[in-house]
Amino acid sequence: MKTLINYDCPTVIINGNNTLFESFTHVETITENLFLVHIRLTAAKKEQPPVCRIEWSTPAIDIHSLWHPGTDRNKALQVDWGDGFQSKSTSLAPVASLYNLEGRNRMTFAFTDALNNVSIKAGIHEEDSTFLCSVTLFEEAMPKLDHYEATLRIDRRDIPFYKALEDVTTWWEGLPGYEPAAVPDVALRPMYSTWYSYHQKLTAAELEEQCRLAKELGCDTIIVDDGWQTDDNNRGYAYTGDWEVYAGKIPDMKAHVDTVHRLGMKYMLWYSVPFVGKRSKVWSKFENKLLRVDEKLNAGVLDPRYPDVREYLINTYEQAVFGWDIDGLKLDFVDSFRLSPDQKEGTAKGRDHESVPEAVDRLLSDVMERLRAIKPDILIEFRQTYIGPLMRKYGNMFRANDCPNDSIQNRIRTLDLRLLSGNTAVHSDMIMFNPKESVESAAMQLINVLFSVPQISVRLDEIGETYTGMIRFWLSFCKENSDILLKGKLVPEQPELLYPLVSAQRAGTKIVAVYANIVVPMDATYDRFIVANGTYNEQVVVRCHHQGRYDLTVKNCCGQVVLLRQIELQDGLHELPIARAGLVILQRIDDSGEI
Repeated sequence: MKTLINYDCPTVIINGNNTLFESFTHVETITENLFLVHIRLTAAKKEQPPVCRIEWSTPAIDIHSLWHPGTDRNKALQVDWGDGFQSKSTSLAPVASLYNLEGRNRMTFAFTDALNNVSIKAGIHEEDSTFLCSVTLFEEAMPKLDHYEATLRIDRRDIPFYKALEDVTTWWEGLPGYEPAAVPDVALRPMYSTWYSYHQKLTAAELEEQCRLAKELGCDTIIVDDGWQTDDNNRGYAYTGDWEVYAGKIPDMKAHVDTVHRLGMKYMLWYSVPFVGKRSKVWSKFENKLLRVDEKLNAGVLDPRYPDVREYLINTYEQAVFGWDIDGLKLDFVDSFRLSPDQKEGTAKGRDHESVPEAVDRLLSDVMERLRAIKPDILIEFRQTYIGPLMRKYGNMFRANDCPNDSIQNRIRTLDLRLLSGNTAVHSDMIMFNPKESVESAAMQLINVLFSVPQISVRLDEIGETYTGMIRFWLSFCKENSDILLKGKLVPEQPELLYPLVSAQRAGTKIVAVYANIVVPMDATYDRFIVANGTYNEQVVVRCHHQGRYDLTVKNCCGQVVLLRQIELQDGLHELPIARAGLVILQRIDDSGEI
């Protein structure tokens, strides 16, 4: 085992005594403590590649937590005998970051191959208190090949962990074939989703009414989820695959979409991409072109290695965009495209790809290209955990994985997404709450996702004026400050403590969200300094590093001003009033008394 502390090359281990492949590894030093490890495997002719593992170690010194795109709430250190995590184009991303209690990077490593299945591990070796790190290739069945190249990026610079991850994201963006899709402005504005509010029990008239109300509150798009294509409301997938509108719910889809457009809303439609149900009309057409059958779902998973499978899916989406004039698609379950060792795949001839990941890449790339030919500003949403660097070229919206009613989980997931998503729009899981709880508690659902695009999923005609006013206020705040919240310098602190303090800064304004009893640093002089209260506290402690006069405004969770006065801040600690689930806004007054 070799260590990068001494700038030695990581060890490349080829499974067993395989002599067909030769390995070559070269370490390139980009700058001090930043390396690129180039790996090349070659064989005299095309062969089934063996399992290959790249290993190295680093001392467990000043390392207290591990971040990777699948850690969710658990940023604990892992062990070297554990499983690590797996990445591929439609699941997570090949990157991990070890950092200390100050959030300083101690080692962040990432891999260029985000297409194929890759196992990533950084685990404590008990015998000598080192981290054994590895990237393992070809654990899934692969087509025969005679050549493979990839690069491992290892960053040991003493920088914030989020900056190390931002640099990884930029590095991926520059790789051939990884260029992210353009992001239309509307992708960064609040949306209304039907899933939690209606599930599959929806009608055109109800949706149009929700659009009218949602538009008044600040939403600019509706995402119509599962249910539009079937009269089966049992939340199964037996009827997926035909993608015909169920007339009992939406009698005339084009007229319905036109109505929504007249209200000033964009229209997106949900599709479960890989599934073809056993009760669908097209089952007999594709039953021998499946990767596997899922008996629990009563559906099969289409095999994208067949060109007619890909063409059927793409043509389905083209017809929806062209014929119904929809503005985007919510493409779900794309991580289900995988071979399963315990299932027998289809027997039909005619595949034009050997590799499932390559076929998925071809499918999703063609979907984006052909839909953009119809609508250049097409919206494509993917759900966590299909969120890696390749997914950014297939879509322009990433949504946090389902966490109904869980505001804290929504905070963690949206911030984890922000760390790797660049300019791709990051959306919250749909906002829902019990209408009998306090309005301050309901507001937490929005305050916890301030640094993402909120999706609302409650029946707006049933929640009452108090809750409506709360939603209106927070959506207005998000839209008015979107350049700061979504495009400013983001600092998410202490992920191991579930991000108790998060800030974004741009052009003289800093917005801080506080989610625990913690001191808020005011580290410079700002024209506007805003604290959003993600707690039930009625005061917040600010540590000021300057002096100045400010207009102080306290707003409650519905946006009503409850306190307005002038205040002078000196260097040191200050306890400021704040409303539960509300805001305190400090507007600087210059020496002439002007704001």
